Amino acid sequence: MPKLKSNSGAKKRFSVTSTGKIKRGQAYRSHILTKKETTQKRNLAKTAYVFKGDEYRVKKMLLLA
Repeated sequence: MPKLKSNSGAKKRFSVTSTGKIKRGQAYRSHILTKKETTQKRNLAKTAYVFKGDEYRVKKMLLLA
């Protein structure tokens, strides 16, 4: 049986913490920033975690499950 390949896009977008949570970047931070408030942009820069219900799917893409 050949080696399994992890999802290349998922490798770039997610990282696993030491406790097993999956960190992710937030959306709405890449362009059209002029109309967004400074507070909103600052909050979007903060770390977000993958929703518990989606963790299995993300771990499957990263070959962790």
